[in-house]
Amino acid sequence: MHVARFFSQAHIELADPKIVIAAVCRHMTEHNAELEEEGDTHLLRFKTSSARFVPDGEAIRVDVEAADMEGIYFTRLAIASHIIEFAEGQSPRISWQGAGDEISRPPNFEIMAVKAVEDVTPHMRRLTLQGERVERFLPLDALHLNVLVQRSDAAEPQWPTVGPDGLIQWPDPAKRPDFRKYTVRSVDVTAGTMDLDFVIHSDAGPGSSLAQSARPGDRIGIAGPGGGGLVDADWYLFAGDETALPAIGRMLEALPDEARGSAFIEVADEGEVQPLRHPAGLKVTWLLRKGIPAGTANLLPPAVEGAEFPSGEERVYVWAGCEFDDFRAIRKHVRNERGLQKHEHLVVSYWRRGVEGD
Repeated sequence: MHVARFFSQAHIELADPKIVIAAVCRHMTEHNAELEEEGDTHLLRFKTSSARFVPDGEAIRVDVEAADMEGIYFTRLAIASHIIEFAEGQSPRISWQGAGDEISRPPNFEIMAVKAVEDVTPHMRRLTLQGERVERFLPLDALHLNVLVQRSDAAEPQWPTVGPDGLIQWPDPAKRPDFRKYTVRSVDVTAGTMDLDFVIHSDAGPGSSLAQSARPGDRIGIAGPGGGGLVDADWYLFAGDETALPAIGRMLEALPDEARGSAFIEVADEGEVQPLRHPAGLKVTWLLRKGIPAGTANLLPPAVEGAEFPSGEERVYVWAGCEFDDFRAIRKHVRNERGLQKHEHLVVSYWRRGVEGD
């Protein structure tokens, strides 16, 4: 069967093209790209696309090939931004020709409307957003998206467009929105809606402030999906505080009935405990801070360290999202004490005490 491919090309003048090509390729291989070299020609292979760099005097010809238009967009964006980054002291003019010329907005961007606002708990607010292409957020291997939080001094919403160089442009770059990462809690394709849960803080950052002020009918820009999510395993361990609760809740609900394991969820008090659907063989334990400030209770690392992992040939997967200090302790434990390989765990820092966040 013939598989359609899309092609785009740019001719970029540079003072030292070979040096820039080498720097770009070296950087991209650090981010899972595969590099092939034949003389002065470099070929970067990504998951569904590729970029070939051919020196041409004091210039580079870049040939991009991808399986779809989204691949064209992201590959052109990555190549253009890194050429500009590594062409120090220069201002290269980049203009792509071919597939993707008609892209006016980032293909992973959508303007959604707030359909409903609900307080799940006293400090967890749910926004139901309605818009196009919500089915993109169904897969569980990429649970997250970026919410574009508009600046208070922007008279009009700042929505991104794509320039001829493949880079994102803003109506007023000085007032570009803040990007804040959130988990898609649930998706209803029939209704064209998705739910996002926001932790409400007393010292509200951009994301929390957005959730507190949101009203039905408001427009919110999103970009995604992205980020890691659920993988197949026989036994699971989930650990996280309020910031990770939406992701843990969604993954628990998606597990097969035969799944086994444990989930440790740290929240402020009993009022923040939520009903969660999960397999009968997976035990959920709520860890209550009871007045201890978030990020200082040290409840999650001991819970993970004390968990009884299965022995034998069972496939194990650990997922954790929490404050930076807890993240470091949990990651160190699962790697050094439990000996888990990279594909067997995803432990991330969702926030850091003392650093402004959502």
